[in-house]
Amino acid sequence: MQAQSETIAPNAVSPAGELTARLADIAREFPRAAFASSLGAEDMVLTDAILTARLPIAIFTLDTGRLPRETLELIERTQKQYGREIEVHRPDADEVARYVSGHGLNAFYESVELRKGCCHIRKVVPLTKALAGRDAWLTGLRREQSVTRAELPAREFDAAHGLVKFNPLADWSEAEVWRYIRERDVPYNALHDRGYPSIGCDPCTRAIRPGEDVRAGRWWWESRDNKECGIHASPIGKQSEGQTS
Repeated sequence: MQAQSETIAPNAVSPAGELTARLADIAREFPRAAFASSLGAEDMVLTDAILTARLPIAIFTLDTGRLPRETLELIERTQKQYGREIEVHRPDADEVARYVSGHGLNAFYESVELRKGCCHIRKVVPLTKALAGRDAWLTGLRREQSVTRAELPAREFDAAHGLVKFNPLADWSEAEVWRYIRERDVPYNALHDRGYPSIGCDPCTRAIRPGEDVRAGRWWWESRDNKECGIHASPIGKQSEGQTS
């Protein structure tokens, strides 16, 4: 994953500098903006950019109750390195218990419907609660990540939550992400070094094989064209506000 160095032309703004400017613009326009971090490599880039520039953008993550140990350790390392608490939102324990009692602990392997039901309880509902009172939210999504994100805008309107949604790294390449991480010594999930480019819940994520899509390890038993949990679904009636880049 080691990225090659590149030469920045004189007077040109570096990708890191451009990112900071984008985030500062968002913070000025939306004073109650929040960044939803899944603690992936892209999310750690945004976390570093927000915290090192001391931007007034809240950062939170979702602890589904089934995250890998390495992901939980990353939360602690991040808070220690930057000296700032990361908000952690968890699913309703009673809802999780009802799902497990009615379908089984690992029912998500049985059908897409049951898998999305689990994601809804553990991710979608907690996200909705975390976004309450916000006026915009940010993600670390990139267009290169999957076929479902190929036309991802840098700015859009999220009709499901009634908020403007920003994807500041939409046009970044994987090489740019890792260059930023290496050059700035940004903490990242140890699983990335073990063949996990995309990391979700422990039972739903595996390492990918050479030549596979970067999200092939997510819900690997399902169709490669449907690798979303519902958090970033595009509901009917969604309106685009255009791109910021």
